[in-house]
Amino acid sequence: MATIKLKGVVLSESNMGDFDKMVTILTPNLGKISCVAKGARRPRSLLLAGTQLFCFAEYIMYKGTNTYHINSSETIEMFYNLRTDLDKLKYAIHINKILQDVTEENENCYNILQLYLNTLYIISETDKNLDLVISIFKLKLLCILGFTPRIMSCVNCNIEEGMKYFSIKDNGFKCENCGKVDKSAMFISESTVNAIKYVVMVPSKKLYSFNLKNEALEEFKLVVKVYFDEKLEKAYKFDNLF
Repeated sequence: MATIKLKGVVLSESNMGDFDKMVTILTPNLGKISCVAKGARRPRSLLLAGTQLFCFAEYIMYKGTNTYHINSSETIEMFYNLRTDLDKLKYAIHINKILQDVTEENENCYNILQLYLNTLYIISETDKNLDLVISIFKLKLLCILGFTPRIMSCVNCNIEEGMKYFSIKDNGFKCENCGKVDKSAMFISESTVNAIKYVVMVPSKKLYSFNLKNEALEEFKLVVKVYFDEKLEKAYKFDNLF
């Protein structure tokens, strides 16, 4: 069978039989794929590192009837800190669950994968506020999925100044007059307005270059959570890991 070479990140892993693994890998061009890794649980297996959760690697594999089969892997990044810090691990797993819901096989996931890798790096290698990171990730993911909020003017009257509300129903900013009569609109501060604009407009590699504190952070988190859950029609909550 013809083999293919591709890069991807392990979203999930499960045991098969005595020594094998089934892994789900997010790839740029094939989307989310299921892969069998024969013997990956043997102590000296060459697939041991490349089939661990969060591993970013280059794989050589072939496609079987229902799944792909991994022949070899070359590790690019392991994100080791995710395995040694329970808080970091919790947030990374939360992201993985979201990505498993919103990705499919045979779709272009290049932008999602880029966002995912950048986010894993920030969680693993920095001390940035994790609540801010997850909120930024969710808002940018919505933009990639086609739910970009309107941020340049009021979605109702098109005025460009004085945005005071974010409308969940109408997908974007509203001025004070329009926001007051929209029951789905949430009052937001200037800091939150600027944060939303920044996340929507900048590329993924520059996403995490700002900070929010105290009230502004709580406000930003709430707006993103409500908007995210409404657009994906699911309430995402952190589960207890242990």
